[in-house]
Amino acid sequence: MRSAAAPGSTGGGPAAAMTNVYSLDGLLVFGLLLVCTCAYLRKVPRLKAWLLSEKRGVWGVFYKAAVIGTRLHVAVAVSCVLMAFYVLVVK
Repeated sequence: MRSAAAPGSTGGGPAAAMTNVYSLDGLLVFGLLLVCTCAYLRKVPRLKAWLLSEKRGVWGVFYKAAVIGTRLHVAVAVSCVLMAFYVLVVK
């Protein structure tokens, strides 16, 4: 009969799977998705006026992400392709 692993040990199971909840690659994926989504929403006229009109505060983060996505669209596209390769093949 197997004994249960203690919480926080490296014995496998659910406790070992939850060690990388906040990882750097997860934050990079989230940031790339935010930039790509906001850059796309900036091209839609009604959503641009509604969502991206505020340039300061909490809503200003979306505006700044949209500006980054439109000005650095080549770098963002290359980063998305590289991150997709990393997530699908390497990880």
